Amino acid sequence: MKTLKDLDLKGKRVLIRVDFNVPMNEAGEITDDLRIRTVLPTLHYLLEENAKVILCSHRGRPKGERVDKYSLGPVADYLGKLLERPVPLAPDCVGPEVVQAVSQLENGQVLMLENLRFHPEEQKNDPAFSEQLASLAEVYINDAFAVSHRAHASVAGVASCVEEKGAGFLLQKEIEYFHRCIDTPQRPLVAIVGGAKVSGKLEALRNMLERVDKMIIGGAMANTFLKSQGYAVGASKVEDELLETADELLKQAKAKNVKVYLPVDVIAADQFAPDAVSKQVTIQDIPENWMALDIGPASVLCFCEVLADAKTIVWNGPMGAFEMDAFARGTMALAHAVASAHALSITGGGDSNAAIALSGEAANISYMSTGGGAFLQLMEGKTLPGVDALG
Repeated sequence: MKTLKDLDLKGKRVLIRVDFNVPMNEAGEITDDLRIRTVLPTLHYLLEENAKVILCSHRGRPKGERVDKYSLGPVADYLGKLLERPVPLAPDCVGPEVVQAVSQLENGQVLMLENLRFHPEEQKNDPAFSEQLASLAEVYINDAFAVSHRAHASVAGVASCVEEKGAGFLLQKEIEYFHRCIDTPQRPLVAIVGGAKVSGKLEALRNMLERVDKMIIGGAMANTFLKSQGYAVGASKVEDELLETADELLKQAKAKNVKVYLPVDVIAADQFAPDAVSKQVTIQDIPENWMALDIGPASVLCFCEVLADAKTIVWNGPMGAFEMDAFARGTMALAHAVASAHALSITGGGDSNAAIALSGEAANISYMSTGGGAFLQLMEGKTLPGVDALG
């Protein structure tokens, strides 16, 4: 896979796939610009090389139709301020008007194409649509790790149509950090897996058992594992159809000498609400109609001890309903423990990164991945179509 520095970019038309699917408020103001700022090193490099920069991205789920609220206009304006130069928005991402706008680009200028997903052909990886996008460029750069698990036209299709192609600095950094953590880790390697569902992370769990020394399981998904071991978990969220699978995973871990740590106590509540009545109980004492919404202090102590000697930590998924203050302490405590560990640490997934940001520890994590689904797919041991297409 070539990277930016392997390519001749001077004066070339460079089509760069970015992920500017940023959240906005009702006034059309961007509320979190992380996905824009993480691409700035790539953009600055392209501009230093005097390239003609053509940006393409999606935003929201317009379902193949033009929806004004998903226009990339506000993003183009915001990026223009960061780059301190105009970033005009093309009227579309393909078609005669776009071709004309691209033909008028001068060296060191930037053009943003309108939302790719205004066309159903984008998500269908339509060959003709891919060709239209590819015809705009002499060089194609993928710097959108967060969508690289999708075989879409702008991610995989275009790359097969352009001879000169490579990875931007963000994509390069994502791949390098992940492989440092998973393929050549310093040990002990500890995985922290949380979140709501076992089903969404089943393949990741199976693959990680082949690689890690220890695994911490928290969040609502821990309830399924606890129930599979005979614990009554009250009204907690459980995937009953996966009880046998959870039990089998724990047996596999034991056979591989991988230590798996489950909560020993929880913060239980009488309802899923910020003002719920809650209390700390051991996993043996969860009241019948109550639900576990966070790990308890004994679990926090145990998990922190597990992390104390870790040399590499991979984290995906929170330990509880951290968006509610009453159930945030477990996740916050782990964030502090990961940040203070003498380890290479990488986190992935929107909830994990949001929790780290909330804890104030973002600067103390080695790397926070910008991709949820793509990060999880790598954890499953699979490759990414967007990366494969650059080979």
